[in-house]
Amino acid sequence: MSIITLTSDFGNLDYRVAAVKGKILSLNPEVNIIDITHDIQAFNLIQTSYIVRNAYKYFPKGSIHILSVDSFYHRSRKNILYKADGSYFLAADNGLLSLIFFDIKPEAIYELTLNNRFDDIIDFTSTDIFVPAAVHLANGGLPEVIGRKIDSAKQLMFPRAVYNESEGMIIGEVTYIDNFGNIISNINKDFFENISKGYNGFTIKFRNLSLSRIFSSHTEVVSDWERETEYHGQSAAIFNDGQQLELTIYKGSKKNGAKSLFGLNVGENIYIEFS
Repeated sequence: MSIITLTSDFGNLDYRVAAVKGKILSLNPEVNIIDITHDIQAFNLIQTSYIVRNAYKYFPKGSIHILSVDSFYHRSRKNILYKADGSYFLAADNGLLSLIFFDIKPEAIYELTLNNRFDDIIDFTSTDIFVPAAVHLANGGLPEVIGRKIDSAKQLMFPRAVYNESEGMIIGEVTYIDNFGNIISNINKDFFENISKGYNGFTIKFRNLSLSRIFSSHTEVVSDWERETEYHGQSAAIFNDGQQLELTIYKGSKKNGAKSLFGLNVGENIYIEFS
């Protein structure tokens, strides 16, 4: 059974998510529709890229992902299809796909042309363009039928952590805050390990706080499961399952997690000073 996933900044209050699903099922009632999330902050491409990048890998190869974020129709803006990492990704040409695949070269890029006639009226990009394209692919259709190959799409620069050699310091920033209030940075594990080889120790600094150890997982914070309650509320840094440096409060939540206790916001700096 073909899989079509949906990611949007539509929220769940309005009709839009239901309209997209209804249009899919009207074209192919056998498609398996999976919601990734519809709670993206309006037009937030960085947030979208983090969520989709870490979610799509768990779906079977050949899955089709509709990304309806900053996707309202503009005649002057292309809508595109990426074939990347064995799956398909449909989005407006707003740079989102370049953020998701900043380190992976797409196998092919197509400009969607199935609604490019002058007399076509596009009321809603997701139902009028993305859904017919996605169902075409789900039915085994070729991407060349619904689009023309192009060499490149709009590129946005994903905020990268940098190494200041003279200061012996990695400078990163907060790029995402999850539902538990965990603070995710753009400092990647491989980047950190490559830099740290020349040093004996390090200190993670943010606001007026600091940490001197990075755990490999949330559960490693607990050294003895029988004394788990002693660690409730403990602050820690980990490399999460996306291999990004994360600041966390053990068993924290939105109300008492790292976001509320550390006071960090997206875009603020996190430093790793080496010694």
